[in-house]
Amino acid sequence: MGITKTIGFTDETNEMAEILKALGHPARLEIVKYLMTSSSCICGDIVDVLPLAQSTVSKHLSELKKVGIIKGTVTGNNICYCLDEKIIQKIQKFINLVQTSCCKPSECC
Repeated sequence: MGITKTIGFTDETNEMAEILKALGHPARLEIVKYLMTSSSCICGDIVDVLPLAQSTVSKHLSELKKVGIIKGTVTGNNICYCLDEKIIQKIQKFINLVQTSCCKPSECC
């Protein structure tokens, strides 16, 4: 199998593709939803609300952090996670663009 082709697309398009791909897992969506209702938290807090092992939650947190959806700061022996507002705004801007560019049902194929 070949590598996913990203050459020929804008950096903005490739970045959004990576962000949306990271959000394409139910556990990661639940983590984002949890962080939306919490100003910040540690991995153990998230483990308590998900039906996943701590190591699995850590892997999902790592994937979200890799694309910038969340950020983490070290507090003692823990990492305190929160949503990165800049990336959330990029996602919102993209979704708004899709929504406003979409044709009316009577005009679509």
